[in-house]
Amino acid sequence: MQKRIALTLAIALAVSGAGWAVARDGEPRRADPVPPGLTLPPGFRINLFAEGLEAPRFMAFDPKGRLMVAEIRAGRVTVLPDQGHRGRADRKIVFASGMNLPHSIAWHKGRAYIACLTQVIRCTDVNGDGVADRREVVVDGLAGGGGHSTRTIVFGADGGIYVSVGSATNVGPETDRRRAVVLRFDADGSHGRIYASGLRNAVGMAVHPVTGRIWVTVNERDLLGDDLPPDRLDILRDAGFHGWPYVYFFRGKPNPSPEYSDTPRSRQALRSAIPPVLEFQAHSAPLGIAFYTGGQFPKEYRGDAFVAFHGSWNRTVPTGYKVVRVRVKDNKPVSYEDFVSGFLSLNPVEKRGRPAGVVAGPDGSLYVSDDAEGRIYRVTYR
Repeated sequence: MQKRIALTLAIALAVSGAGWAVARDGEPRRADPVPPGLTLPPGFRINLFAEGLEAPRFMAFDPKGRLMVAEIRAGRVTVLPDQGHRGRADRKIVFASGMNLPHSIAWHKGRAYIACLTQVIRCTDVNGDGVADRREVVVDGLAGGGGHSTRTIVFGADGGIYVSVGSATNVGPETDRRRAVVLRFDADGSHGRIYASGLRNAVGMAVHPVTGRIWVTVNERDLLGDDLPPDRLDILRDAGFHGWPYVYFFRGKPNPSPEYSDTPRSRQALRSAIPPVLEFQAHSAPLGIAFYTGGQFPKEYRGDAFVAFHGSWNRTVPTGYKVVRVRVKDNKPVSYEDFVSGFLSLNPVEKRGRPAGVVAGPDGSLYVSDDAEGRIYRVTYR
């Protein structure tokens, strides 16, 4: 009788496939659900790390190796510990709340810097319990209002704070020179200045692990059709101008924006604008970018970058809605390809999520936030 019961249980588990797993105590438990249709390269797996979040955007790991995420809609930053090392968050700890559109997090010398709509806030967790005990405004008066309300922060190789501020309009002109730029500040928030300009909306930023230069993903303008202009990947340099709103690039060549065709500013921009280092399919809406330096993925992935394509909103045939791998050679991007796809189905059109942020974990896993479904996924390789 006992043998029949055991056999029946084994068959049930086998038939259910990925729907069930066996816990350490031997009792069956339901495995984490994963949206149907998600595809990855051979050998890679994806599981749900956290859910029930309010528009999770960019992420970072704290000094204790716990994942943190900015819940932009809720106005808070949340810590998601995985104390059991099971590949799923055990609980949610509110690190800091009551903030105005927190979007990204950067750790520097043991303190968390959080980029909000008009401020950069520095938070200190004195006792390491995952809750900020002290908060202070380091940068104030960032341009707000209009479109593009996300602010992204990284610390450069020089120890400075770099903050991206998107444009207020689709194609300008801007009344505030501090928009459509990346700003630089000292670590204490002083000596703020424009570092790079002509960047319509540089949402994603990451520091290259070898060169120390800042790579940005840029959402280009709308209303020029389904395939113009391409979104872009840029490598910043001090005082560099990247063309917006006067010029856009297509297949490496500058083109005047119709609104500024044959004007002095357009002619000057055609000569001086810096081209992208890689063009993405137009309206893909590239957001988060992260370099992979871990040891879990195959060796050929090391040094490459991952970019979250948030997806188009008004293209005739939707595009994006995936995570791509950017192949890097000699510290420069050369191509990109699908890595996690299936958030979008075209026949019929069905959107199952919108990737927003990507970050590599201390164990070499890749974490992907989905701000439409309120989830974070974990990608592993075996």
